[in-house]
Amino acid sequence: MKTALITGAGSGLGQALALEYANQDYIIYLIGRNEEKLNTSKDLIEQSGGQAKVFTCDITDWDAVSNLAKQIDQVDLLINNAGIGYFNTLEDLEKHEIDTMVNVNVNGMIYVTKHFLTNLRSSNGRMLNIISTAGLKGKVQESAYCASKFAQRGFTESLQKELAEENVVVSAVYMGGMNTPFWEGSDFVKDPSFLPSPQDYAKQIVAQDDGRHEIHVK
Repeated sequence: MKTALITGAGSGLGQALALEYANQDYIIYLIGRNEEKLNTSKDLIEQSGGQAKVFTCDITDWDAVSNLAKQIDQVDLLINNAGIGYFNTLEDLEKHEIDTMVNVNVNGMIYVTKHFLTNLRSSNGRMLNIISTAGLKGKVQESAYCASKFAQRGFTESLQKELAEENVVVSAVYMGGMNTPFWEGSDFVKDPSFLPSPQDYAKQIVAQDDGRHEIHVK
Protein backbone atom coordinates (compact mmCIF):
# COMPACT_ATOMS: atom_id res chain seq x y z
CA MET A 1 0.00 0.00 0.00
CA LYS A 2 1.03 3.59 -0.52
CA THR A 3 1.84 5.80 2.44
CA ALA A 4 1.10 9.45 3.19
CA LEU A 5 3.01 11.43 5.80
CA ILE A 6 1.04 14.43 7.10
CA THR A 7 2.35 17.06 9.50
CA GLY A 8 -0.05 18.86 11.81
CA ALA A 9 -2.32 15.83 11.54
CA GLY A 10 -3.96 16.06 14.97
CA SER A 11 -6.76 18.44 14.01
CA GLY A 12 -8.19 20.72 11.35
CA LEU A 13 -7.13 20.30 7.74
CA GLY A 14 -4.38 17.83 8.62
CA GLN A 15 -6.88 15.48 10.22
CA ALA A 16 -9.36 15.94 7.36
CA LEU A 17 -6.67 15.18 4.78
CA ALA A 18 -5.61 12.12 6.74
CA LEU A 19 -9.15 10.76 6.63
CA GLU A 20 -9.54 11.52 2.91
CA TYR A 21 -6.29 9.85 1.91
CA ALA A 22 -6.98 6.90 4.20
CA ASN A 23 -10.19 6.45 2.21
CA GLN A 24 -7.96 6.36 -0.89
CA ASP A 25 -6.19 3.32 0.63
CA TYR A 26 -3.10 5.13 1.90
CA ILE A 27 -1.48 4.12 5.17
CA ILE A 28 -1.29 7.42 7.03
CA TYR A 29 1.68 8.58 9.10
CA LEU A 30 0.28 11.15 11.52
CA ILE A 31 2.91 13.69 12.60
CA GLY A 32 2.55 16.34 15.31
CA ARG A 33 3.47 17.36 18.83
CA ASN A 34 0.25 16.40 20.64
CA GLU A 35 0.01 12.62 20.96
CA GLU A 36 -3.56 12.75 22.27
CA LYS A 37 -4.80 14.65 19.22
CA LEU A 38 -2.86 12.39 16.87
CA ASN A 39 -4.43 9.33 18.48
CA THR A 40 -7.86 10.87 17.95
CA SER A 41 -7.09 11.14 14.23
CA LYS A 42 -5.80 7.57 14.27
CA ASP A 43 -9.00 6.33 15.90
CA LEU A 44 -11.16 8.11 13.32
CA ILE A 45 -9.18 6.57 10.49
CA GLU A 46 -9.38 3.08 11.95
CA GLN A 47 -13.10 3.44 12.59
CA SER A 48 -13.45 4.10 8.86
CA GLY A 49 -11.49 0.96 8.03
CA GLY A 50 -8.16 2.67 7.34
CA GLN A 51 -4.65 2.30 8.71
CA ALA A 52 -2.58 4.93 10.52
CA LYS A 53 0.50 5.26 12.69
CA VAL A 54 1.28 8.03 15.17
CA PHE A 55 4.68 9.73 15.40
CA THR A 56 5.15 12.63 17.81
CA CYS A 57 7.67 15.13 16.52
CA ASP A 58 8.44 18.83 16.80
CA ILE A 59 9.13 19.73 13.19
CA THR A 60 11.06 22.84 14.25
CA ASP A 61 13.67 20.57 15.86
CA TRP A 62 16.23 19.45 13.25
CA ASP A 63 17.38 16.44 15.28
CA ALA A 64 13.82 15.34 16.01
CA VAL A 65 12.96 15.40 12.31
CA SER A 66 16.17 13.54 11.50
CA ASN A 67 15.26 10.85 14.03
CA LEU A 68 11.74 10.65 12.60
CA ALA A 69 13.13 10.04 9.13
CA LYS A 70 15.15 7.10 10.47
CA GLN A 71 11.91 5.44 11.63
CA ILE A 72 10.09 5.67 8.30
CA ASP A 73 11.18 4.02 5.08
CA GLN A 74 8.47 4.43 2.48
CA VAL A 75 6.76 7.77 1.78
CA ASP A 76 4.69 8.10 -1.38
CA LEU A 77 2.98 11.36 -0.44
CA LEU A 78 4.34 14.08 1.84
CA ILE A 79 1.89 16.75 2.99
CA ASN A 80 3.52 19.72 4.70
CA ASN A 81 0.41 20.94 6.48
CA ALA A 82 1.56 22.11 9.93
CA GLY A 83 1.21 25.85 10.38
CA ILE A 84 0.53 28.58 12.90
CA GLY A 85 -0.48 32.23 12.70
CA TYR A 86 -0.61 35.29 14.94
CA PHE A 87 -2.51 38.26 13.62
CA ASN A 88 -1.89 41.83 14.70
CA THR A 89 -0.32 45.06 13.55
CA LEU A 90 3.44 44.76 13.23
CA GLU A 91 4.09 47.00 16.23
CA ASP A 92 1.89 44.80 18.41
CA LEU A 93 3.36 41.46 17.40
CA GLU A 94 5.54 39.84 20.06
CA LYS A 95 8.97 38.44 19.26
CA HIS A 96 7.96 34.92 20.25
CA GLU A 97 4.99 35.10 17.87
CA ILE A 98 7.20 36.11 14.95
CA ASP A 99 9.78 33.47 15.81
CA THR A 100 7.14 30.75 16.15
CA MET A 101 5.61 31.51 12.75
CA VAL A 102 9.01 31.44 11.05
CA ASN A 103 10.10 28.29 12.88
CA VAL A 104 6.91 26.30 12.23
CA ASN A 105 5.82 27.59 8.84
CA VAL A 106 9.21 28.01 7.19
CA ASN A 107 11.88 25.99 9.00
CA GLY A 108 9.51 23.13 9.76
CA MET A 109 8.49 22.75 6.13
CA ILE A 110 12.09 22.88 4.95
CA TYR A 111 13.37 20.46 7.60
CA VAL A 112 10.68 17.85 6.88
CA THR A 113 11.11 18.14 3.12
CA LYS A 114 14.89 17.85 3.30
CA HIS A 115 14.81 14.75 5.49
CA PHE A 116 12.15 12.93 3.45
CA LEU A 117 13.18 13.93 -0.07
CA THR A 118 15.17 10.73 -0.47
CA ASN A 119 12.02 8.72 0.36
CA LEU A 120 10.04 10.62 -2.26
CA ARG A 121 12.74 10.05 -4.86
CA SER A 122 12.67 6.31 -4.10
CA SER A 123 8.89 6.13 -4.52
CA ASN A 124 8.56 8.63 -7.39
CA GLY A 125 6.29 10.38 -4.95
CA ARG A 126 4.41 13.62 -4.49
CA MET A 127 4.58 16.56 -2.13
CA LEU A 128 1.75 18.91 -1.22
CA ASN A 129 2.75 22.14 0.54
CA ILE A 130 -0.22 23.77 2.26
CA ILE A 131 0.41 27.51 1.87
CA SER A 132 -2.90 29.49 1.87
CA THR A 133 -3.77 32.68 0.02
CA ALA A 134 -1.54 34.55 2.50
CA GLY A 135 1.30 33.36 0.26
CA LEU A 136 -0.18 35.14 -2.74
CA LYS A 137 -0.82 38.67 -1.49
CA GLY A 138 -0.22 40.86 1.54
CA LYS A 139 -3.02 41.35 4.05
CA VAL A 140 -3.76 43.77 6.89
CA GLN A 141 -2.53 42.58 10.31
CA GLU A 142 -0.84 39.60 8.66
CA SER A 143 2.58 41.03 7.80
CA ALA A 144 4.73 38.42 9.53
CA TYR A 145 2.29 35.60 8.77
CA CYS A 146 2.28 36.54 5.08
CA ALA A 147 6.08 36.75 5.18
CA SER A 148 6.23 33.15 6.36
CA LYS A 149 3.73 32.06 3.72
CA PHE A 150 5.53 33.93 0.93
CA ALA A 151 8.64 32.03 2.07
CA GLN A 152 6.73 28.75 1.74
CA ARG A 153 5.67 29.75 -1.75
CA GLY A 154 9.24 30.63 -2.75
CA PHE A 155 10.52 27.37 -1.32
CA THR A 156 7.86 25.38 -3.19
CA GLU A 157 8.35 27.11 -6.53
CA SER A 158 12.11 26.70 -6.25
CA LEU A 159 11.73 22.98 -5.50
CA GLN A 160 9.51 22.60 -8.56
CA LYS A 161 12.35 23.95 -10.69
CA GLU A 162 15.05 22.02 -8.83
CA LEU A 163 13.20 18.71 -9.25
CA ALA A 164 11.83 19.39 -12.73
CA GLU A 165 13.85 16.56 -14.28
CA GLU A 166 12.99 14.07 -11.55
CA ASN A 167 9.93 11.95 -10.86
CA VAL A 168 8.92 13.91 -7.76
CA VAL A 169 5.84 16.10 -8.08
CA VAL A 170 5.65 19.23 -5.90
CA SER A 171 2.32 21.05 -5.58
CA ALA A 172 1.51 24.35 -3.85
CA VAL A 173 -1.92 24.40 -2.21
CA TYR A 174 -3.70 27.74 -1.79
CA MET A 175 -6.89 28.31 0.20
CA GLY A 176 -8.50 30.89 2.44
CA GLY A 177 -9.41 30.55 6.10
CA MET A 178 -11.45 27.64 7.38
CA ASN A 179 -13.33 26.67 10.51
CA THR A 180 -10.58 24.92 12.48
CA PRO A 181 -8.83 25.19 15.90
CA PHE A 182 -6.31 27.45 14.10
CA TRP A 183 -8.29 30.46 15.36
CA GLU A 184 -8.45 29.41 19.02
CA GLY A 185 -7.06 32.12 21.30
CA SER A 186 -7.44 34.77 18.60
CA ASP A 187 -10.16 37.33 17.96
CA PHE A 188 -8.89 38.04 14.44
CA VAL A 189 -11.80 36.03 13.02
CA LYS A 190 -14.84 36.76 15.17
CA ASP A 191 -16.90 33.74 14.11
CA PRO A 192 -14.98 31.02 12.24
CA SER A 193 -18.13 28.89 12.01
CA PHE A 194 -19.03 30.83 8.86
CA LEU A 195 -15.82 29.69 7.16
CA PRO A 196 -15.62 26.53 5.01
CA SER A 197 -14.95 23.30 6.86
CA PRO A 198 -11.61 21.49 6.62
CA GLN A 199 -13.51 18.50 5.27
CA ASP A 200 -14.70 20.57 2.28
CA TYR A 201 -11.17 21.76 1.58
CA ALA A 202 -9.70 18.29 1.99
CA LYS A 203 -12.09 16.82 -0.59
CA GLN A 204 -11.17 19.57 -3.08
CA ILE A 205 -7.45 19.03 -2.50
CA VAL A 206 -7.69 15.28 -3.05
CA ALA A 207 -9.76 15.84 -6.20
CA GLN A 208 -7.09 18.17 -7.63
CA ASP A 209 -4.09 16.13 -6.51
CA ASP A 210 -3.19 15.01 -10.02
CA GLY A 211 0.34 16.35 -10.43
CA ARG A 212 -0.51 19.99 -11.15
CA HIS A 213 1.87 22.59 -9.72
CA GLU A 214 -0.87 24.63 -8.04
CA ILE A 215 -4.05 23.57 -6.28
CA HIS A 216 -6.59 26.28 -5.52
CA VAL A 217 -9.55 25.53 -3.26
CA LYS A 218 -12.37 27.79 -2.12
